[in-house]
Amino acid sequence: MLKFLTQFFTWWNGQTLGTRFHTWRRGTEVGRDENGNIYYTGGIDSEGRQRRWVIFSGYAEATDIPPGWHGWIHHRTDILPSKEDYKPREWQKPHQPNLTGTPAAYRPKGSILGHQERPRVTGDYDAWTPGN
Repeated sequence: MLKFLTQFFTWWNGQTLGTRFHTWRRGTEVGRDENGNIYYTGGIDSEGRQRRWVIFSGYAEATDIPPGWHGWIHHRTDILPSKEDYKPREWQKPHQPNLTGTPAAYRPKGSILGHQERPRVTGDYDAWTPGN
């Protein structure tokens, strides 16, 4: 019952009832990624191309889509990442979602939200004061 209510009242938590109905009626599942997101295709969009969309496994976060699927969903390629025999190079890092606004976000030295103390001002800096 809780899942039904969250789909009815929120768009950021998985999928809405409208998206569920559209997916049931016209969607064809084409693949899944390592994060549990499910990718669909079906129908024609406003530009005359095949419509593509993703149902997120949790909160709808665009940076949660891996690079291969990002290229497919934005019509940069027609080859599905699940059908492609791609092997990343040893120097390539694994995909990470954007962590801005989360507790795991980058906090530079001296940040108000950081755990480190701000560095002391040295002699080469003069603070501005009004009238000077």
